[in-house]
Amino acid sequence: FRSKTIHKNLNPVWDERVILLVETLREPLYVKVFDYDFGLQDDFMGSAYLHLESLEHQRTLDVTLDLKDPQYPEHDLGSLELTVTLSPKEGDIRDATMLLRRNWKRSSKYQSMRLSDVHRKAQLWRGIVSVSLIEGRNLQPMDANGFSDPYVKFRMGHQKYKSKTIPKTLNPQWREQFDFHLYEEQGGYVDITVWDRDAGKKDDFMGRCTIDLSLLSKEHTHKLDLPLEEGEGVLVLLVTLTASAAVSISDLSVNMLDDPHERRQIMQRYSLWRSLHNLKDVGVVQVKVIRAEGLMAADVTGKSDPFCVVELSNDRLQTHTVYKNLNPEWNKVFTFNVKDIHSVLEVTVYDEDRDRSADFLGKVAIPLLNIQNGERKAYVLKSKELTGPTKGVIFLEIDVIFNAVKAGLRTLTPVEQKYIEEEPKVSKQMLLRNFNRVRRCIMFLINTGCYINSCFEWESPQRSICAFVIFTIVVWNFELYMIPLALLLPLAWNYILIVSGKDTRQDVVTVEDLLEDEDEDFDKDDKDSERKGFMNKLYAIQDVCISVQNALDEVASYGERIKNTFNWTVPFLSWLTIVALIVATIIIYFIPLRFIVLAWGVNKFTKKLRDPYTIDNNELLDFLSRVPSDVQVVDTSPKKKKKKKKGN
Repeated sequence: FRSKTIHKNLNPVWDERVILLVETLREPLYVKVFDYDFGLQDDFMGSAYLHLESLEHQRTLDVTLDLKDPQYPEHDLGSLELTVTLSPKEGDIRDATMLLRRNWKRSSKYQSMRLSDVHRKAQLWRGIVSVSLIEGRNLQPMDANGFSDPYVKFRMGHQKYKSKTIPKTLNPQWREQFDFHLYEEQGGYVDITVWDRDAGKKDDFMGRCTIDLSLLSKEHTHKLDLPLEEGEGVLVLLVTLTASAAVSISDLSVNMLDDPHERRQIMQRYSLWRSLHNLKDVGVVQVKVIRAEGLMAADVTGKSDPFCVVELSNDRLQTHTVYKNLNPEWNKVFTFNVKDIHSVLEVTVYDEDRDRSADFLGKVAIPLLNIQNGERKAYVLKSKELTGPTKGVIFLEIDVIFNAVKAGLRTLTPVEQKYIEEEPKVSKQMLLRNFNRVRRCIMFLINTGCYINSCFEWESPQRSICAFVIFTIVVWNFELYMIPLALLLPLAWNYILIVSGKDTRQDVVTVEDLLEDEDEDFDKDDKDSERKGFMNKLYAIQDVCISVQNALDEVASYGERIKNTFNWTVPFLSWLTIVALIVATIIIYFIPLRFIVLAWGVNKFTKKLRDPYTIDNNELLDFLSRVPSDVQVVDTSPKKKKKKKKGN
């Protein structure tokens, strides 16, 4: 049995009743308390045993259990208060409030258990709360300039959402939309807080408000003007409650897509004829979690207690636990509603630990568009970061049915933000990898530019002649419709290569090998750095930091030089700019652009022929190189800014 979650409380009151069917009184009842973290591993908060042999039959007793951590038995973790009645099993107990059938012997014969109704209902939500954050009015000024930089935090149970920050305003316009899952049929509360962003110090609290969902009617959009408590101003929101049957959990023997009648109904639901009906309902995905093989041993006994978590965006469901097994069989079917066909299905295997949070065993990530319907496939489990394989494989069978028109329209809307995301951490490995990725992209652009420039340099006469002829024909006959047509050509060419078997795309295996090689180099560097000391770790990333520093300086300098050209930092260069712009205006006014581009191209192609020893240059960049950046202006200024001396 698993209780409901009480949020933000160190003295929770559950007031729940459960009837447990016990096989023997010799085994105690084991109770664990966890702090629930949606999407993350739950934190262990203590455990206790209730010895059933000490209880009297047919007598209700109040019992206090002191929570302990087996690893730190001296720590005081609080206590649980139970009211317990031990009764002999008589008659039919199907009408009990809750019933959990578990075999605590955990023998290998009974490893694969049917998921209980309690476990299933605890995960499934009853509806969707769609919230649109529109605007704020007359908020409280928190900064010295008389404005604020407000953002809003929403919380409903374990679900959270944080809006973007709108700088320097008391009347922010957010225009953001997100969804929460509604687990309680009678409603719930959405807690809202408004904060002022302060760089380098703690953000300022600006007010709070609450939405009582039980007061709102379903299938209707409500416009709410919520005054802020403990602050000033009003928040304007649109809230809609809708019923949902989007997710389900069932056994392998009972699933909807295997029933021809059910499958036909779903196919009709997402047919092209219903493309404009409920645009948010893009499709449905059914995931069969069959079994896993060769998992990592997480316990000292050489076994694991694995369970599987299936996630699609913010939807999260999990299987039951198979105890003491490295080759578990779950045989469960999960059904999710698809809101974005570009979502990635994540399947993670954990090891259940009685006295602490679950241990990670492996993970796979499968884009929905890469799924082949009805194919039972073995997926190699990977690490948390998905950068390399770990031990074991998992067998899945996935079906996706979606409406292509709805999926296309959904592609043009913002991506759904995940409620729970791990905070980014500073990583030398990630820094080096991202730097190498950017460097590869820049090198591609540089190589492309060098190839085009080689046509002007006449390094290959045949290539330069062909380029000159193509350039002349295109410029002379250019029309605006040729731009999208030109972008279609590489798409069509690559598609022909793929169909003919000459795929030029970088293979996934090649990319993985490349990343693994980088990881091995990074790990090697890390090990060497650990041996050589902290200073060597700094030297290892020095080259990257210098490259990034120089690149940022180059970009910032050109931006500042353009600004300084127009604000008369150097009057001579500004007058020169005025003359050039006047001449350019007159030329473009009297001469068609087609002839100007043609003349520029003929000049570029024939420059090397007219003067073989000419030095190639870019006149615009040469001009900007003469304009000082802000740093150069300060460095050459005769008035130096004196540092303020601190008082005694």
